[in-house]
Amino acid sequence: MARRTASTGSLESYRAKRDFRRTPEPPPRKKPTGRKLSYCIQKHAASRLHYDFRLELDGVLKSWAVPKGPSFDPTEKRLAVHVEDHPIEYGTFEGVIPEGEYGGGTVLLWDRGTWEPHGDPREAYRKGKLSFELHGEKLRGGWALVRMHGERSEGGKNWLLIKEKDAAADSRDVVAERPESVKGGRLLDEIAATEGGSRRQLRRALEIEGRSEVPAPEARRPPARARITGTKGGKAGRARKSGTARKGAKSLQRTGARTAGKASKTRGKSRPRGGAAAGARR
Repeated sequence: MARRTASTGSLESYRAKRDFRRTPEPPPRKKPTGRKLSYCIQKHAASRLHYDFRLELDGVLKSWAVPKGPSFDPTEKRLAVHVEDHPIEYGTFEGVIPEGEYGGGTVLLWDRGTWEPHGDPREAYRKGKLSFELHGEKLRGGWALVRMHGERSEGGKNWLLIKEKDAAADSRDVVAERPESVKGGRLLDEIAATEGGSRRQLRRALEIEGRSEVPAPEARRPPARARITGTKGGKAGRARKSGTARKGAKSLQRTGARTAGKASKTRGKSRPRGGAAAGARR
C-alpha cells in the first residue's frame, strides 16, 4: 500500500484559477491524515457535462475529466483528460460554482471511497500507466488509467480510463442507473435549486436529469446536512412545522368559507328552469 505523504503536488494552478471570495470551492488547507488513499468522482454540469475522476497521491488529488463517465464494461475505453491537481478537501465538495467563475456549474459528489495502487503509484503515474483497485460506493474492482501516445495524447493530457476484467466487470450503464449523489441522494437540479444556482444553471441541470421541474421538497430525500438530529433540534423542528401547519389550516378555512359563500349566492341567483337544464347539470 502506498503511504500518504506531505503535499508535494503543485496546487498553484488550482489557486490561480479561482477567486475564493466568490466560489464555494475549498482553498487548500488540510494535510493528509490516516493511511488509506481517498478517491472520488464528481459529476460536473459545466459548459459540458463531465465526471471528474480524482485519486489522492502525494497529498493532492490527481484529477481527470471524463466526458462520458466511467463504465464497468472493459471494452469501453473512456477518454480521461488530465487537469490540474486539486486539494484533498475537494473530495467532499458538492454545490454550485457561480457563473463567470472557472468551471462554473453544478457539482454533485457522484462516488467516493478509497483506492489501492498495484505497485509503485508514483512510478506508474510517471510512466503513464496506473493500475489500481477502487473501493467506492458505486465503483469497485480493478481499473487502469493509461496515457495515450502520439498526436492523440495532445501533449500528454489525454488518458484512457479502462475497467479491468474481473468479477466487478459487466455491461450495465452505471452512469445512467445511478445518477444520484452519494452525499444525500440529490440530483443535479436539486443541488442547483437549493445551493444558489442561477436560472440558467438550473435549466441546464434539469435538462441533464431529464426533468421539467424540481420535485417538491417533501417528494425528495433531503440532503444529509439538513436533517435535524438531537432532542432540542427535533423539538424546534416540530414546533416550526406545527406552527406552519396551523397557519396553513386557518388560511384554508378562510378560503373555504369565502368559496362556499360565493357558491351559495351563485346557486341562489341562477337556479335552472326546466328539466333539460337540470338533466344537463346531473
